[in-house]
Amino acid sequence: MRGGMTRRRALLSASALIALGSPGWARDYRGAMPWKAGEVYPPDSIASPGPWLFLTAEEAAMIEAIADRIIPMDELGPGGRDAGCAIFIDRQLAGPYGQLDGWYMQGPFPSDPLPTQGYQLPLTPRQIYRDGLRALASYVAHAFNNRKFQDLSGEEQDRLLTELEKGKAKMDGFSGKVLFEQIYGNVMEGYFADPIYGGNKGMASWKMIGFPGARYDYRDVIAHPNQRYTLPPVGLKGRPAWGPPMADGAGGRI
Repeated sequence: MRGGMTRRRALLSASALIALGSPGWARDYRGAMPWKAGEVYPPDSIASPGPWLFLTAEEAAMIEAIADRIIPMDELGPGGRDAGCAIFIDRQLAGPYGQLDGWYMQGPFPSDPLPTQGYQLPLTPRQIYRDGLRALASYVAHAFNNRKFQDLSGEEQDRLLTELEKGKAKMDGFSGKVLFEQIYGNVMEGYFADPIYGGNKGMASWKMIGFPGARYDYRDVIAHPNQRYTLPPVGLKGRPAWGPPMADGAGGRI
């Protein structure tokens, strides 16, 4: 990591930036007013491994390889691939986020926006991934003797990703910097999101940083200040012990 940062500190910083820097939602008004009080987009079901819904198998392989270089596996936890970041990205692209449903997308789009202006691209995430990954595959094939990104060595992948991040990789018809920033942000989101969305498999990242998740009652912790929090994290789906009592009277809520 840059500047001697540990992996844990880097991921903590990234998770904080994601939490604080998420852009606000705005409706794309077309005809009748579409707004409904309290409207949300909950997942229809828990995202799980299976057929890709938006990404092609080739695109998914590239994303998995990139995710593993952005967040490599080490003694603290799994890498981006094993954590399910590609699954998270695929399910998001297949849903409202992929086409920015609910966002104002009529422009103007400044070429050099301020950081405070948020998302300022005329492209949806679906377009960025589809066109950007196609351009990246062509760039890699030309620069690395017809090889694919996922077949490059870790050192070669890191060097190429650094060039994309800095805008030095000149891909045909697409900005490498835009593609990198999109993938980087989504990989981080997938690594730290609730497992219901397909990433953060086994709540590995939450366990690594000590995040309790969606636990609803902290009275037992508050009663014992200055002690390490040791309870396991809880996802949005809760825990089996929080469900209705079993037929034989066992279980129940805690």
